[in-house]
Amino acid sequence: MAEKVKSVQTSGKRKSSVARAVLTKGSGRVWINQRPLELFEPMEARMKIQEPLLLSGTRSAGLDIEVLVEGGGYMGQASAARTAIARGLVQAFNDPELAQMFKHYDRSLLVNDTRRKLPKRPQGRGARKRRQKSYR
Repeated sequence: MAEKVKSVQTSGKRKSSVARAVLTKGSGRVWINQRPLELFEPMEARMKIQEPLLLSGTRSAGLDIEVLVEGGGYMGQASAARTAIARGLVQAFNDPELAQMFKHYDRSLLVNDTRRKLPKRPQGRGARKRRQKSYR
């Protein structure tokens, strides 16, 4: 099935991180910001990025994946890259069963997380914290 793929471009978002993935026919290499996935640190973020590749099994071995991620922290970037890769795999193979499996495993593999920070409000240091009231 992978031989039909010429090039697929997808994107993923999480908090303020945006990932753009390009999937092309190749030897199964995965690059995150011009670095091999094996060198991506920390390990928890690397494992998060690998989830869609492990779920798709041997299918992804015939695809080269290049992801450019910017903005946010390392876990937000990992989640954005994970979403971009999963969307790209579904689009490349055009397989509804794979999409269903991803949704069943974790919906955020295919759907961007829309949660954002609450804005800071008056009488406090942040969105929720307030100054203490003194009654004496």
